[in-house]
Amino acid sequence: MEKVIVIGHKSPDTDSVVSAVALAELMRCKAARAGELNKETEFVLNRFNLPVPELVTDISGNKVFLVDHNEQTQIVDGIENAEIVGVIDHHKIQFSTSKPVYLHFEPVGSTASIIGKLYIGQLENNPNLAGALLGALLSDTVIFKSPTTTDEDKLIAGNLAKIAGITDIQAFGLEVKKANASLKDKTIEQIVKADYKDFDMAGNSVGIGQTEVVDMSELVEKYNDIVSYLDGIMQKDGHRIVFFAATDIVNEGSELFFSGDKTIVEKAFGVSIPEGKRSIYIPGLMSRKKQIVPPLEEYFKHQ
Repeated sequence: MEKVIVIGHKSPDTDSVVSAVALAELMRCKAARAGELNKETEFVLNRFNLPVPELVTDISGNKVFLVDHNEQTQIVDGIENAEIVGVIDHHKIQFSTSKPVYLHFEPVGSTASIIGKLYIGQLENNPNLAGALLGALLSDTVIFKSPTTTDEDKLIAGNLAKIAGITDIQAFGLEVKKANASLKDKTIEQIVKADYKDFDMAGNSVGIGQTEVVDMSELVEKYNDIVSYLDGIMQKDGHRIVFFAATDIVNEGSELFFSGDKTIVEKAFGVSIPEGKRSIYIPGLMSRKKQIVPPLEEYFKHQ
């Protein structure tokens, strides 16, 4: 499978990139990324001496193995002229193909968890790859605080940590999350688009970005700029509504910014937003996949 390119979703996060790097090495394929790396991902790759995968923005004419995504709007450009040979993902299935391909989906907290479990035997002699997968797993599960976390994630994390020689999983996880948590030196585009995905919900185009922070006070001075940037995305891409969740990994909650009809937000999440306000803090909201996407899909399904 040497000619196969393993790639994650657009606006890649650590799970997407590391899963591509790990699977490509384990399957002897070529790893690629569909966007720029964030500081957290850079930290994990550097920490374990792994190469930065090549940037590929058009996959036309290639055989492709998708990791950490399967929704059409998140797949790299040119996929209609490429051959998908497999998918490993922990999101819901929204994928179809005209011929049989390898599919492996599991309801766990990260794609790194799946790869770590499937290839644990091969990883025993590769502590750097095991350590990077552990970093990706802890990133996507927000150090086991996300409601997407399962007991299996924790078991796999323990196995990967043992191979990588990491004795304090919590401390390592916090080290990973802090690498990308400060907003001070980032542009608004870097903040909102670092982990941003488009969704089709019953024919409605919805954009959702998310980032983790350790100091929510940094958002105060950026409030107007964030809202203005979301308005720009709405106008440019023609979405029904756009969200940006700033997730507090210490206090476990999110400030949910939006551009669009606030009635959608209020009905989908059961909240009341003061007139003129363009964000609301929701305690306990940590996961886009499990706590933002499902209520929105349920709302649009009944419209």
